[in-house]
Amino acid sequence: MDEKEQALTSEPLRRAIGERYLQYALSTIMHRALPDARDGLKPVHRRILFAMRELRLSSTGGFRKSAKISGDVMGNYHPHGDAAIYDAMARLAQDFNVRYPLVDGQGNFGNIDGDNPAASRYTEARLTAAAEALLEGLNENSVDFRDNYDGTLQEPEVLPAAFPNLLANGSSGIAVGMATNIPPHNLDELIAACLHLIKTPDARDDTLLNYIQGPDFPTGGVIVEPPESMAQTYRTGRGAFRLRARWQTEDLGRGQWQIVVTEIPYQVQKSKLIEKIAEIIQTKKLPILADIRDESADDVRIVLEPRSKNVEADVLMAQLFRLSELETRFSLNMNVLIDGRTPKVCSLKEVLRAFLDHRQDVLCRRARHRLDKIDHRLEVLEGFIIAFLNLDRVIDIIRYDDDPKSALLREDWGRSFVRATSEADYVSPAPGEGELSEVQVEAILNMRLRSLRRLEEMELVSERDALMKERAELEDLLAEESLQWARIAEELKDIRKHFGKGHAFGKRRTDFAQVTEVAEVSLEDMIEREPITIVCSKMGWIRAMKGHIALDTALKFKDGDEGRFIFHAETTDKVLVFGSNGRFYTLSCANLPGGRGMGEPLRLMVDLPNEAELVDLILHDPERKLLVASDAGDGFIVPEGEVAAQTRAGKQVLNVKSPYKALCAKPVTGDTIATVGENRKVLIFGLDELPEMTRGKGVRLQKYKDGGLSDLATFTRADGLQWLDAGGRTRTVSDPDLVEWTGKRASAGRMAPRGFPRDNKFT
Repeated sequence: MDEKEQALTSEPLRRAIGERYLQYALSTIMHRALPDARDGLKPVHRRILFAMRELRLSSTGGFRKSAKISGDVMGNYHPHGDAAIYDAMARLAQDFNVRYPLVDGQGNFGNIDGDNPAASRYTEARLTAAAEALLEGLNENSVDFRDNYDGTLQEPEVLPAAFPNLLANGSSGIAVGMATNIPPHNLDELIAACLHLIKTPDARDDTLLNYIQGPDFPTGGVIVEPPESMAQTYRTGRGAFRLRARWQTEDLGRGQWQIVVTEIPYQVQKSKLIEKIAEIIQTKKLPILADIRDESADDVRIVLEPRSKNVEADVLMAQLFRLSELETRFSLNMNVLIDGRTPKVCSLKEVLRAFLDHRQDVLCRRARHRLDKIDHRLEVLEGFIIAFLNLDRVIDIIRYDDDPKSALLREDWGRSFVRATSEADYVSPAPGEGELSEVQVEAILNMRLRSLRRLEEMELVSERDALMKERAELEDLLAEESLQWARIAEELKDIRKHFGKGHAFGKRRTDFAQVTEVAEVSLEDMIEREPITIVCSKMGWIRAMKGHIALDTALKFKDGDEGRFIFHAETTDKVLVFGSNGRFYTLSCANLPGGRGMGEPLRLMVDLPNEAELVDLILHDPERKLLVASDAGDGFIVPEGEVAAQTRAGKQVLNVKSPYKALCAKPVTGDTIATVGENRKVLIFGLDELPEMTRGKGVRLQKYKDGGLSDLATFTRADGLQWLDAGGRTRTVSDPDLVEWTGKRASAGRMAPRGFPRDNKFT
């Protein structure tokens, strides 16, 4: 067996795929999609801010090209596509996406219309003050660092985060098998809740809601979610918030008015919102809305014009909230990484607790780091003071000794340095006692000649006293947890001064309101009632002409086409289309094309298959009944209210199988039915012999040896059976004479009476 064969291992495919997919899933969850509960950032955002800090792009400094920033992030910390990095950085600069932007962008960084940012070579960026607050303390060993992807540099595992960024700016992401979606909140309210949680660690989630009213979206809007629902959402970490646009009415004088939308829901693109509302107007789904205009500049201003001044603004907006994205539901799924490793759906209290515990850890680590610095400085100061007290000897050694460092280390300088808390307690060490450390010797050798004066000695003593006092305070801080929380509270209050409601961008933007339910208004009630004449050609082109014109008016049709249906109606009516496939389709008369042209094909308005033919066009009357039948001779009675369809696909009523087709759908009048077959035999029987159904094949109407049903009619027996002869005259067969063709349902019938039309049609 050669080396290549020895290197191969065998394992079940299921286990191999499972292990590798698990590694991919964990990588996606921990290093890409879910934010850390401590600083509220994903790795890509954390690396962007850290790289910008390394480039010294402070909030008060100059800007750098975005291409330079994304290139550094990609080359040093984040080995992914530069386009993805730039998109992530651009989002941190968009004030309509991020409540407290972490990147200060210069140039085109996109807009609320949904336009993309300009290319990275055209834009510039720097950190904001909020981002600097997240980064503050990185040089003080406040967090752990790890190697970057190639082991050449170090990057922080988490940022110190001076404020609860997770809730302040929110986050969203889709991992493997889990996702997160957290809305932005008001920082002033978050800090108030944190201060309460510091004071009362066992506070309940419901108590925290006394300070945090709810989400605070950068685009404003109005939240109409009930308080009970929001409390449940924050308690469980899962739920949703109903968010509406902010609007008001403007009086135009003379009774005219218009609606102006000034804030739209979060993450709704304004251009697509306007397109959607324009489509609603065009398709006449909301007839009481006449027009929409976008008059936005730097702010949002969408103007909605009602069709009539008699329309109520609340009714119009209620319909728009239902039909468009002027109202959205923002889902909350507080799935975050606890300690950067464990994904968990957290409550509001758990997320704030994770942040506060992180701040305590940062505070303690910074205090220990400062203690180490103080101890090192005190050691140096001890050497300086000893050198001043033995200045002549030190100068002599440095001047004449070949190895002054070794000589200074060997020299006995007398009593060791006595640490005191004030200048009054200072006791000079006596010559001949104590030795200097290497650190002290290096500091003495590097000391400048200008420092060799008496005044410098007193300054060293004062510095030592101040450091001793600070050291004692730090030791007390590390020993007392209450002092730690007091310090954290002070830091949070300082952040509150800089980013709280005292500043313009810190004020709450999203308000709350209770839903005032407006009575549901049907489409028919919103349509202005006007008379029309519906015209449909033989080829299925339909139009609605204004007014009730004479039904015998000569009309124009396309070449090779001619009129087939024409009847009077009103814009509030509906029209039933019956196809040869046995399906009924419903059209609103208000949505029919105007009568100036030739109309539009019916097949563009309903899903009537190409192989199916148009059988009948009926003005809908819900109180009426219809008699439907196929050319096979089967049929039944159906209430007309049961055949109206709600969708383009229509509603199957009469079941037919090839080669048979639906033949007719006629309103039921009278008490008797007459059928005529293709064999010209007529059968008359009582209407009560037919069943009433909502769907099915029906029952046999007339029996045939060959051929099938040609036509049928319903009539009142006492009035007699009528039809039009070839000359257009009305012929009537009265009741005594009807006995000859009267029989039981499903009988064969007898030959048609003299003068019956040759086309076997009653009308």
